[in-house]
Amino acid sequence: MRSILYVFAVILIIGWLIGVFAYSVGGIIHILLILAIISLLLGIIRRT
Repeated sequence: MRSILYVFAVILIIGWLIGVFAYSVGGIIHILLILAIISLLLGIIRRT
């Protein structure tokens, strides 16, 4: 389950970076970043 969360987080961070530099869509980009951070935090919390 941890690896799935990390893959999901990496995909969301990459999507966020592409959105910020290429499209500047607005709120959706920030939602992607928040979801990626939450996924990383869940992975760290579950590991301990």
